[in-house]
Amino acid sequence: MLAFTTQSLSYAPCAAPVIGGSRVNARMETQADLATLAKKLNPVVGFFDPLGLTADYGSSWMGDSTSETIGFLRQAEIKHGRVAMFAFVGFIAGENNVHFPWATTLSGVTYDSIAAAGGAPAQWDAVPTAAKWQIFILIGLLEFWSEGGGRGEMTHYMKGGKPGQFPTFDPIREDLGHTPLDLFDPFGFSKKKTPEQKERGLLVELNNGRLAMIGIMGFVSAATVEGSVPVLEGKIKHYDGEVMAPWSASDLSVPGVEQMLKFPHLTDWQYVSPTSWNIF
Repeated sequence: MLAFTTQSLSYAPCAAPVIGGSRVNARMETQADLATLAKKLNPVVGFFDPLGLTADYGSSWMGDSTSETIGFLRQAEIKHGRVAMFAFVGFIAGENNVHFPWATTLSGVTYDSIAAAGGAPAQWDAVPTAAKWQIFILIGLLEFWSEGGGRGEMTHYMKGGKPGQFPTFDPIREDLGHTPLDLFDPFGFSKKKTPEQKERGLLVELNNGRLAMIGIMGFVSAATVEGSVPVLEGKIKHYDGEVMAPWSASDLSVPGVEQMLKFPHLTDWQYVSPTSWNIF
């Protein structure tokens, strides 16, 4: 299993649909709402915003209001948390040589040969460039659908819509006759839950996502800088590549990769202690 990251194609929200002069399902969140949510998520830490990203200064750095900024941040956290949960599980699977038993569709490269490349980050490098392009294009299409292409009457998350909710694929099913599962509640399980169960499920997802974000960064740090995560020392295969780049030396056909590889590498820094690093 491989872990993938997403990058939005556009952060410009579409206008919320108006019926009878009012927005549909629109609820703009405030900093007070975040403080209430934070207490439910972690009563000990509570609301924590040291950079003041959600403070109302009379203007907004994202969108037209502080509430739109909060909608953007809420969506970003949920999305990154979901990706991190997949990444966390995928990293563990890769490190333990868990993979599909067949070959990839187009290149004929087997997943067994990809797994033999090393740890999880090295396995990603071993994926053929064409396969990586397929993944990135699919991510881009999903981002386009999420940001506006498939929203229809669904209110945008920066206009009071529900953060984390992905638009349905109903228009595709109607126009093309295909029946892809929706990404949001694909099997309809949440429809049968009570409001209390739904609320608890959202809280659990947020906490798990936050923990997964910390966990995956611990994994890649341990793989790249020996000793940086003492509890993982000896448990994660070392990786000499650049974990923060989607391309590697195996993708020189991609414009800019050759120039990227000339920049100083993270492993040029030697970890000495929590407060000390040496460069060599």
